[in-house]
Amino acid sequence: MVIVDAHCDTVTKIMEVEGNLKTNTCHTDLNRMGKYGGFVQFFAAFIEPVYGQAYAMKRAVQIIDRLYNEIETYKDYVMLCCNYKEIEAALQQKKVAAFLSIEGGDALQGELSALRMFYKLGVRSICLTWNHRNEIADGVGEGATAGGLTVFGRDVVREMNDLGMIIDVSHLSEKGFWDVIELSKSPIIASHSNARKLCSHQRNLRDEQMLALKKNGGVMGMNFYPPFLTETPKAALVDIIRHIEYSTALLGCDHVGIGADFDGIEHTPEDVQGIQDMDSIFNELAKLNYSEEDISKIAGGNFLRIIKNVCL
Repeated sequence: MVIVDAHCDTVTKIMEVEGNLKTNTCHTDLNRMGKYGGFVQFFAAFIEPVYGQAYAMKRAVQIIDRLYNEIETYKDYVMLCCNYKEIEAALQQKKVAAFLSIEGGDALQGELSALRMFYKLGVRSICLTWNHRNEIADGVGEGATAGGLTVFGRDVVREMNDLGMIIDVSHLSEKGFWDVIELSKSPIIASHSNARKLCSHQRNLRDEQMLALKKNGGVMGMNFYPPFLTETPKAALVDIIRHIEYSTALLGCDHVGIGADFDGIEHTPEDVQGIQDMDSIFNELAKLNYSEEDISKIAGGNFLRIIKNVCL
């Protein structure tokens, strides 16, 4: 069984704590991922608002450069992958498959040329916004005034479709979500978003959005951040399972995956404190009589399908 985690901020974290990707005190590292026998990790270059419009592209390049340096240093353990065939090659060599994403289309600074350059650097997925407004669209944090895709944002969606990049709608405003659904010719993802019916946080998806994602052929990844799991400050494994069960009941097992958001969250569920505890989720699903095939889809198969279909 191959595990795919569609979102982590570990590269940014090790830059802050002066750690490394192989072994650290963060939520995830190569040593712990390697123990699973088959692991694909989306590594996000998160553009924090503090960098603003003027320095967003610079910050993205710094984070991507750090990931490249880590991969070169630990090349016996990890391999940068840009498509499904390269992921297969990495897994055959018993290496972690690193998949590069950007969290916050601010990094493009309004330039399609930047999108194409990031593609050449190996970026294969972009979360169009973080919580706030940028040149592409508004994020969920804009609240009642949040609009949809801008003219530039529409060009970005079309260009990502043409290049073979995965569009990520986590953090995007609801109007922006519907604009992407209408415009994208390729399956999209919500890499780290949960079900709003179970937890009313604005970052979670409404049932109507989840069903639209299914119709599009996309996948949503379960986020482990307690405020996205429960209405209380704390959460546990049972809450992750509750969101998986609700989502699979609504969508089937072909459109649900994992997007833990490790190292991008202040605290974790009490009994899922890092990548080392990931297998407890799949063990629990087995106890609930999910078939081996369905567990494999949720663990990683569904996101692998997206990569295979989109990143040619």
